Amino acid sequence: MSAVAPQQHQSLPHAAEMPTAATGPDPNVMQATMERGNVVCFLDVGLGDGIVLGRIKFELFVKDCPKTCENFRQFCTGEFLQNQQPTGYKNSTFHRVIKSFMIQGGDFLNNNGTGKISIYGTPTFADENLETWRHNQPGMLSCANSGPDTNGCQFFITLAPTEWLDGKHTVFGKVLDADSMLTVRKCEAVPVHGTKPQLPLRIIECGEL
Repeated sequence: MSAVAPQQHQSLPHAAEMPTAATGPDPNVMQATMERGNVVCFLDVGLGDGIVLGRIKFELFVKDCPKTCENFRQFCTGEFLQNQQPTGYKNSTFHRVIKSFMIQGGDFLNNNGTGKISIYGTPTFADENLETWRHNQPGMLSCANSGPDTNGCQFFITLAPTEWLDGKHTVFGKVLDADSMLTVRKCEAVPVHGTKPQLPLRIIECGEL
């Protein structure tokens, strides 16, 4: 599967200018939340100091993986506090991009894949429901780990089916819609040194819809 080249970009706006739910009801969000009872979170992604790539919306499978979803959700919203300060994904980076495989982020401690923290008072927590959801298509949201029961703040988004990860990583959500998947493909297409983006691939805003 070939990467999709980035389309023409625009200058980076202030966070307040990024798309929000206030522009009108999003039918995809409404279906995920009202009809399926799930939670929708978002990450706004920028490249370097002045390029907006777009917004990635995720549907979180809260009924199937409640603990994992709540960990991710609080890191998106900033509800998790350290030293009385909101702590989470905002201003962190996607530190690893492997075309036709996955993009990985969430290490807001070190931004290099070594950081581990959870909202549960321990650096890591146990795997949760490894059976219901699979890495069977692009756009699946899954926990990065370093072995069984080592889930923390890091996550990855699949860029293709990666079935060999089934049973080893907790799949707890998926990219919600086509526009979001286009942003994922733009992230996939950024220039890299090895697997590290040449320019910071940064989460400039995040939250819950």
